Amino acid sequence: MSAPAPLPRILFITGKLAEPALRRVVEELAPKAAFEPHVAVLPITVAALMTTNWVSRHLPPLPPDLNRVILPGFCRGEVEDVSRAVGAPAERGPTDLRDLPEFFGKRSAPRDYGKYDIEILAEVNHAAKKSLDTIVREARRYRDSGADVIDLGCDPGPAWGGVGDAVRALRADGFRVSIDSFNSDEVDAALAAGAELVLSVNSTNVEHARRWHAAYPHVEVVAIPDTPSDSDSLERTVDVLRGIGIKHRLDPILEPIGFGFAASLGRYVDSRRRFPDAELMMGVGNLTELTDVDSAGLNVLLAGFCQELGIRSVLTTEVINWARSSVKEFDLARRLVFHAVREKVLPKRLEPGLVMLRDPRVPEQGEDLLQELARRVTDRNYRIFAERGELHVINGSTYLRGTDPFALFAQLAANDPKLDPAHAFYLGYEFAKAVTALTLGKAYTQDQALRWGFLTVPETSHRNSGDQHA
Repeated sequence: MSAPAPLPRILFITGKLAEPALRRVVEELAPKAAFEPHVAVLPITVAALMTTNWVSRHLPPLPPDLNRVILPGFCRGEVEDVSRAVGAPAERGPTDLRDLPEFFGKRSAPRDYGKYDIEILAEVNHAAKKSLDTIVREARRYRDSGADVIDLGCDPGPAWGGVGDAVRALRADGFRVSIDSFNSDEVDAALAAGAELVLSVNSTNVEHARRWHAAYPHVEVVAIPDTPSDSDSLERTVDVLRGIGIKHRLDPILEPIGFGFAASLGRYVDSRRRFPDAELMMGVGNLTELTDVDSAGLNVLLAGFCQELGIRSVLTTEVINWARSSVKEFDLARRLVFHAVREKVLPKRLEPGLVMLRDPRVPEQGEDLLQELARRVTDRNYRIFAERGELHVINGSTYLRGTDPFALFAQLAANDPKLDPAHAFYLGYEFAKAVTALTLGKAYTQDQALRWGFLTVPETSHRNSGDQHA
């Protein structure tokens, strides 16, 4: 039997103050994350004062064959400096060492995480009023966000003469297409051009399904009730479709809050009971588009309902501004709930991309560490922290704190006659991020973007990373 592969050797760099806590965390974490830990304590009390240049010049003798180096999260400068000095890839860890378990957890997602079995139909609303270029551009954006099928939403009134051209343009670009119309002329043209799914049929147009099935045997239709509360009409329509032999899925219709929302959820449960083997679909827009709330939470909730009930397709759209990223939200949500239901685990600490407004955890330096920083910092570079409801600004000659960034900046300007416009702009930008973090309950780390889940836009550091004299 061959010997087991050696564990990766990971070096954690820290200062004297954090050494005991770091050792406790990594000793507990190492067996779970499968690595061999090594800790290098550098000649500095507060690790947050380190720069990569200083670290490179103060490394103690190191064990051989290191695979990775973890720097303190507040360590400034170019991590490549440390990589070259150590001979192993270096990276910044979390700003709070208590977050190391989560940091390592993120690097190795749960086994098979990311699978899903719910199909997303993304609707191009009022498609008849849009140019072909606009339709294709919108469809591409939906596809990039995770949509599986592009639904062409038609308007009541005269038939859209360009529907066939739109379907052909989308098919030529590799899209699967559904047609959302009760106008049989529009549906005929769309099916002739390559659409594969018709939304929707009820007692008023179900007989057209016979003709569609004869001409296009592969075509599928969505059966809906004549009115949302009339479940018997849905059953009658399904009976006709079964007699025709056409492929179909059922949508009992999700109602908005205040207009029968709870009862409509019950009808999905009832439909699953009455049609245990049927494919079900849910249009989620009646909740995401018609409720005064950011759509991500609603999408996760509805995805969980669909996953547990076996609803394998959803129709969504992005019309109102608070739902402008609904397709991507549902794409992430379907992966999250699939994993939760299949593995019988809580849908928690699995999908950071959906935690957008607030952060999962807001670490704090604490009063003692900030006071220690204020005593030991010797250079002019400002360190900015946001915690316990206040902004904290520290450099070699200053420790200011307060809730008003304008008042703080006025004090800084009075204390620092060498404050130039570029540095003033930088401080103002960082203050704005810090105040936003305090307002929303987010974690603020100087020189890093605030985290907005999958909407986060990475930032390029513009802070002077000059050497520190520790």
